[in-house]
Amino acid sequence: MITYAIPPALGEDPLDILRLAACAAHIPDFVVPPESMVRLVALVADGALDAVNPEAAWPELSQGLMGGRPSRMLEVLRGCGALARLLPELNALFGIPQSADDPPEVDVGEHQLLLIDETARIDAPLATRWAALLHKVGKAASPREFWPAHYRHEARGEPLVEAVCERFKVPAECRDLALLVLRECDRVHRAVDMRAAAIAAMLERVEAVRYPERFEQLLAVCACDYRAYPGRAGAEYPKAELLRLAFKAFAGQMAPTSEPTETDPEVSAQAFEKRARAIAEALRSERWADA
Repeated sequence: MITYAIPPALGEDPLDILRLAACAAHIPDFVVPPESMVRLVALVADGALDAVNPEAAWPELSQGLMGGRPSRMLEVLRGCGALARLLPELNALFGIPQSADDPPEVDVGEHQLLLIDETARIDAPLATRWAALLHKVGKAASPREFWPAHYRHEARGEPLVEAVCERFKVPAECRDLALLVLRECDRVHRAVDMRAAAIAAMLERVEAVRYPERFEQLLAVCACDYRAYPGRAGAEYPKAELLRLAFKAFAGQMAPTSEPTETDPEVSAQAFEKRARAIAEALRSERWADA
């Protein structure tokens, strides 16, 4: 269990701003005193964070993300203006609407706070929490005339995620999962409507057989994202189980090493068709399209 000590003073080390905010994520009853919040606002406004190397800030930020309520750290940082300095890509999501069920729209930034707490509820590792935090950043760049829809937000978000990960020098595991979740989360949410061939293509694309744990992390983020919407707290996420069944069928058709190499286009196409048909049978579905 991670313990977090309240910083004894503010102003001596700019990173104490993050340390104090992280206390709110780790200590259930901790509240930043009003006088400390005033001091935080003044420090940020005076540029205390401007000279901080983001790489040096990453350990404090990641510790806060691993708290029991990481959203509280983000709320403190946002309240004093530090989030806009450290993670402007995330800060920009507040005030952006996106489609939902009931109510019909939610605020993307507020949704992300609920999502990151959901990852904490399942005791997710750091890479999963980081990926969950960033996977909607492209929605802040969506044309306003299309709101609350966010077509192609993945393409807009990819350079943003890459830039954030480079800025903080995050571990490769965190970066790779963040990019994977960005690209694939919405497809996972649409899994029920996908044909077997499309599911097979996704499993190939995410290298699910080579990286099964990373595939499970993708499903975990998607499940948490689903449960972060109003009225879905604690709900089942059947698309994850559907894709696990598909994965089992898909992996069961992997060719033994003694069989011809799949670098041959004809062999590769035949192997893909076998896997897709295995998925269709496993899901008891007629959803099939030619590769």
